[in-house]
Amino acid sequence: MDAYKELDATHAEIKSMRTAKAYRGKGVAVKIMEHILSVAAERNYQRLSLETGPQEFFTPARKLYERFGFEYCGPFGDYVEDPYSVFMTKSLVD
Repeated sequence: MDAYKELDATHAEIKSMRTAKAYRGKGVAVKIMEHILSVAAERNYQRLSLETGPQEFFTPARKLYERFGFEYCGPFGDYVEDPYSVFMTKSLVD
C-alpha cells in the first residue's frame, strides 16, 4: 500500500508505505518504492519527501529510502522539528 500528499505541483510527500508482515524480506517494499517513483514521474513531480520515525523499528524503512537515493533533510510542508520524526527527501530531476 502507498499514499501520496501533493504539497505543490512539483513536490509530493509519501504519506504511507506498508508491507504486510507475511511479505517482509521478499522484495515487496522494493517493488512498492519502484511503483511510487514511477507514479511520481508520471505526475511530473520534481521532489518526493517523507517523514518517518527515528526508532529502531523504522531502521529497515530508512535503509530502503537511502537505497533509493533519499537523503536526510529538515522538516518540510507543515512539519516542525521534533524528536519523534526523521525527514527525508529525493530530487527526481537530473
